[in-house]
Amino acid sequence: MSLFDDDFYSTKQRKDRRKQEEGGWSKGKPFSSANSPLTGLRGLTDRGSRTVWLAGGTGAVIMLLVVLLVQALAGTGSAKPVALSPKQMEDSYNNAVVQAAERVKLAIVSIVNLQPNDKNELKQTGIGSGIVFEKNGSKVRIVTNYHVVDGGKQFEVYTASGEKKKAELLGKDQITDLAVLETDASNLTSIAEFGDSGSLKAGETVIALGNPLGLGFSPTVTKGIVSSPKRSIPISFAMDGQYDWEMELIQTDASINQGNSGGALVNLNGQVVGINSLKISDMGVEGLGFAIPIKDAEPVIRSLIDNHKVIRPLMGVSTQELQLFQGTEELKLPADVKRGLIVIEASGPAKIAGLKSEDVIVAINGKKIETTVQLRKFLYNESKIGDKIEVAYYREGKKQKTELTLAEAGEN
Repeated sequence: MSLFDDDFYSTKQRKDRRKQEEGGWSKGKPFSSANSPLTGLRGLTDRGSRTVWLAGGTGAVIMLLVVLLVQALAGTGSAKPVALSPKQMEDSYNNAVVQAAERVKLAIVSIVNLQPNDKNELKQTGIGSGIVFEKNGSKVRIVTNYHVVDGGKQFEVYTASGEKKKAELLGKDQITDLAVLETDASNLTSIAEFGDSGSLKAGETVIALGNPLGLGFSPTVTKGIVSSPKRSIPISFAMDGQYDWEMELIQTDASINQGNSGGALVNLNGQVVGINSLKISDMGVEGLGFAIPIKDAEPVIRSLIDNHKVIRPLMGVSTQELQLFQGTEELKLPADVKRGLIVIEASGPAKIAGLKSEDVIVAINGKKIETTVQLRKFLYNESKIGDKIEVAYYREGKKQKTELTLAEAGEN
């Protein structure tokens, strides 16, 4: 099975199985290796690449065609076909890549996560990347991944020139793997521009910028293509083999390594279209990196700034999936009921509505609910705070229904 080579996302098995809570999850211990300084650089080799010409690939090439055409027509009064040599096409393409990287690289910073050790001394526990995306008076705001800042008590930002600054965490969100920091704006004059990730197409050239493996503070640039503009990836928060969420991500073969987390995925216009988040690492796997689409990230970023969290509805149940267990005869379920969510604990709206431990939820508003992911998608994507929902469930072998009103979830 493929493993996400990242300290936040994993399909890795772990012995302890945790209960699933729809409004916030018990945090599993992160991988110790990801986003931490490494002692060796294994497998870092430059891979030769052939220039691939894509029709309509870059604005720079279109402009070159127009200029050459105008030059050919000047003083002749007649149109002549203009042919570009392979060298001209390659040069134009490479120039577009260089210009896009130049436009963004000074807005990429390194982020150091400081946590207390056994002696209560703050020590560096991880390094990631971030994108300066907004100026606010004498401050600038930086977007990065949740897993880059998770557990941190203090944060330091290093600019491309190596200048160190203290940073304040404005908000973080585990579900979307996003966080926003704020730091002093002095000597940070480059602000990245967000683009339109919704217009990405498979085969389009993209550039990944970040600071992999803590290799200095000037960002590393890698180039690749969009393998898929929208790929559903199952996520396990507790690393126990149970999927807690599905993220819609941009898949790319641009190299994304440890420490690249929180860096920018950029189009050839020099606009940020994604936030590098994870890669798949396994035997025989190469070129499987993923980035959060910027159109999905923007509302989360704004909520983290304005509310210091993402406001979501809460049902108030901790659950386990029925199909993961054997020996559930004591629940007295009908023989045809094999999938659903066992209520481990009810609180808030669910408790008020009469739900209890060992109830088995099978539907909400007439829609089957069989997995934790389905429940969360219904709550977070299809519902809002204050909505009344009808919950169908089994208790002591009898199917019942109750209505509850969704409340506001607490801290993510």
